[in-house]
Amino acid sequence: MTSHLLPHRKAALATIILLLVVLAILFAMGRPAICDCGTVKLWHGVVQSSENSQHIADWYSPSHFTHGLIMYAAAFLLWKKWALLGGRPAKWALPIAVIVEAAWEISENTEAVINRYREATISLGYAGDSIVNSMADIGWMIAGFYVAARIPWQASLLLAGFFELFTLWAIRDNLSLNIVMLFWPIEAIKQWQGMG
Repeated sequence: MTSHLLPHRKAALATIILLLVVLAILFAMGRPAICDCGTVKLWHGVVQSSENSQHIADWYSPSHFTHGLIMYAAAFLLWKKWALLGGRPAKWALPIAVIVEAAWEISENTEAVINRYREATISLGYAGDSIVNSMADIGWMIAGFYVAARIPWQASLLLAGFFELFTLWAIRDNLSLNIVMLFWPIEAIKQWQGMG
């Protein structure tokens, strides 16, 4: 893949504005700015703790990076289709990816989704993300998007596979299992994850 989907100045400005809007929405939702522990850590590696999803990076950061790889691939495929039709939406690929990721971060922090995580996954004490974590998650997605723009698609695929397997090994969870357990929970998987 090539970097033709990286934003121009207007799209970069739109991305910054979108990030500020997301920040405002999260504050309006009453999300805590930082961890209740009163600190902001670069890394927090204990999944079953009150500090999970509260800091800049955690075991779920690779999933958000992978979101960026996936969104770049989708944008690349759509750009090729639109280019054949004479369209030029590629310059807006990153802001569109930010909208998609932001929609997830906002919905993930609603009571309905927080409760769903508690009921259907091993995240029994999940209380949602801090604003620092939500914004960092969007940042990890943007990083994945930029990396995908600069490496061959095969390398993106290998990177995504590595993150999936590594987090599966390390914490018995990953992007794929997260999706399965959120939408189609399987009790056997939940029990296996709880043993880790």
